[in-house]
Amino acid sequence: MGTKLIASTEAQNNFGRILDDVVQNGTRYVIRRRNTSQAIILSIADFESLLSADESERRKLEKLIRELSPAYSFGESVEEK
Repeated sequence: MGTKLIASTEAQNNFGRILDDVVQNGTRYVIRRRNTSQAIILSIADFESLLSADESERRKLEKLIRELSPAYSFGESVEEK
């Protein structure tokens, strides 16, 4: 099972093929729009296994999500006194 990044327009144009890959091969797809991760496509079986995953598997998934999540940094931080 692998994880692939794909642009939203490419995902839209190839949805049937992506769905086949997800179901038959267990591939996860991270859908990106404007170079920002927006959603994940995964199979029902994969989703069920994630729900029952052990702690180490959850940590791996959390790390992947943090790496793919957009980091927004608008403005300056202000400390209140």
